[in-house]
Amino acid sequence: MEQSGEKLWSLLRPPQGPLVPYLDAYVRRLSEQGFGRRTIAPQILLVANFSRWLKANHIRLECVTDEHAQRFLRRLDRQQSISKGCFASLRRFMVLLHQMGAIGDTPTPCVTVTPLELVVNAYGQDLLQAQGLSQATYRQYIPFIEDFLEARYGSDCVDLSKLSSADVVEFIKRQATRLSPPRAKCATIALRSFLRYLRYRGEIALDLAAAVPMVPNWSMTGIPRAMDPDHVRAVLASCKRETTVGCRDYAILMLLTRLGLRSGEIVTLTLDSIDWEHGCLTVVGSKVGSSSQLPLPADVGQAIADYLQRSRPHSTCRALFLRATAPIQGFGSQTSIGSLIIAAIARGGITTRHAGAHQFRHALACEMLRQGATLTEIGSLLRHQHSKTTGIYAKVDFKALRPLSLPWPVGGVQ
Repeated sequence: MEQSGEKLWSLLRPPQGPLVPYLDAYVRRLSEQGFGRRTIAPQILLVANFSRWLKANHIRLECVTDEHAQRFLRRLDRQQSISKGCFASLRRFMVLLHQMGAIGDTPTPCVTVTPLELVVNAYGQDLLQAQGLSQATYRQYIPFIEDFLEARYGSDCVDLSKLSSADVVEFIKRQATRLSPPRAKCATIALRSFLRYLRYRGEIALDLAAAVPMVPNWSMTGIPRAMDPDHVRAVLASCKRETTVGCRDYAILMLLTRLGLRSGEIVTLTLDSIDWEHGCLTVVGSKVGSSSQLPLPADVGQAIADYLQRSRPHSTCRALFLRATAPIQGFGSQTSIGSLIIAAIARGGITTRHAGAHQFRHALACEMLRQGATLTEIGSLLRHQHSKTTGIYAKVDFKALRPLSLPWPVGGVQ
């Protein structure tokens, strides 16, 4: 295949099948997403082969579903298709067909939903819609509820009225033996939420949420895992700000180090999050509809402005920070920020005791404490919902703790 001045694409053999009229639109979409000519060519060839396969199997365009795409992909050599990105390419094309109205949503009447899945799905909808919790909370809670119901009912009929306190205690005991204390505590929180939901719905008569045992997970037992100030400066200096990626990474790291943002909060930032006139930044919280406004320091604003003016790819995507490689779009999840941080630490040539974005958040709080800020001021900037959360930083306020230490005994060995 080679590009032509008259058409957006050309193939060695004329394409056939029901998808041919949509090849031009697909090329335009790929070009908008930042794909280059060399990466567009194999994707068009893949779609042309899919179209030819549809024709050979007498499948009309209006009948095409995602299942047909999966059947076609299963015919390909798995290792080769993965290396060439065939799965992602065809998925992008199917999304385009859906958006253009060329094909409808994949029919699902034949999918059998088990009684257990019905219960879990209804609870999940309540979390997202009635309680207004985030997708992250949904993904945390649902696996525990699935495990709880599967352990109690298995393949039997799900009769929620037969749940007992013994079922609840036995489930938490199993979780406590196999999970870390924080994860086991999360299981108790999820199960209490689910049992309160069942009682509200009238599915159970007893308050089984009160039967969920406590899992030992003492808070405030450790020292905040703050990055050393010299290491913070080394990580920032490692960014090659004259490059596209370096300029973007520097702006992200400035948000981490100067405002203490979480990875998930950076992913959700959009172009509309910044009020340049009033010098503030709107940060979306973990709950749906919750947000906070933070002052935008001049150096952070300058780093973001440099990225927007010099390095941000042209895109219709409203996410503030975009991927540097195609498809040009926002970061998919906070793990992308984690990978960025790992790379920056490696470039800086330093070794840190902990990984992830939170060490910058802790470093900011500790530095504010050294500069004389109060715990209330720190909690306000970090957007802590409870003062107890901020209280852990009292452990690093050695100046305040020193008068509380006992005097060394006379003649004692030091």
